[in-house]
Amino acid sequence: MNFEEYATAWLRDRKLADRTRERSESVTRLHILPTFGAGSVADVTTARVRSWRGKLLAAGVGEPTVVKAYQLLRALMNTAVDDELIRRNPCRIKGADRYDVPERPVLTVAEVFAVADSIAPRYRLLVLLAAFTTLRFGELAALRRRDIDLKGLTVTVRRAQAELQDGRLFDKAPKSAAGVRSVSFPAELLDAVTHHLEHFAAPGRDGHVFVGPQGGQLRRSNFRDDWVKARKAAGITAELHFHDLRHTGNTLASTAGASTRELMTRMGHSSSRAALIYQHMTSDRDRAITDRLGAMIRGGGGVLPGASGETPEQR
Repeated sequence: MNFEEYATAWLRDRKLADRTRERSESVTRLHILPTFGAGSVADVTTARVRSWRGKLLAAGVGEPTVVKAYQLLRALMNTAVDDELIRRNPCRIKGADRYDVPERPVLTVAEVFAVADSIAPRYRLLVLLAAFTTLRFGELAALRRRDIDLKGLTVTVRRAQAELQDGRLFDKAPKSAAGVRSVSFPAELLDAVTHHLEHFAAPGRDGHVFVGPQGGQLRRSNFRDDWVKARKAAGITAELHFHDLRHTGNTLASTAGASTRELMTRMGHSSSRAALIYQHMTSDRDRAITDRLGAMIRGGGGVLPGASGETPEQR
């Protein structure tokens, strides 16, 4: 069986989300087929896999991409074992399916507000919610007005925005059932949320909460320059990514007393089916966590959100 023909059919028959399929096809085309495509499935040996992986790393291909390529090749060869094309999976390199993620920077509450106050006003709430609800960029970009409960002080995640390489945007379901969730935000952010909905959100219950200056959907590529400028203006010297706000929020919530299970619930993570069925965080406990976050905001030098940015003393 020719490897390229088998790999093409294998990818075609897999049930994958559009963005995942696009990336998997790209990694296969760029990093797997050039080495293995011309031969047969049975020609893939452990020694060849080890040599292939080493050459990718030596050529400067990023470790996350190399790990993804290895994981794809291993999954494909597992299917080849099931199809009785080979007897044993040759992808048996210890540690090749994972990599150590470098420690990401964590901001203080005051630094979060410094960045939020340095960015364009239409993106201020985006920064604050990323830090204090730990929502991902795609989840924030997909939020609609009806997902914001001002009375209950919650944000409900029902979908996430994804962008294909050709620039097309689409909303997709979260990766797991745990991704659909309601997350409380501190009462200290209510003024900022209300102000944003009044001045910057698209109209109608189904209007996007965050849109660009011309009213179009939020894009990572268009937002990146605003983020970098705000980070530098706030005096943050570390190479801070927007996603690091999620890491910051997780750390702050942990400091506020959240358990591992509660953190996983807020972040939309799941470790096993049993955890999803039997271990749920109560809304009362979620509120207690966000109340502690609110106290940290008041004590951390953050400006209480409002149209004017006035502190309580100035009011």
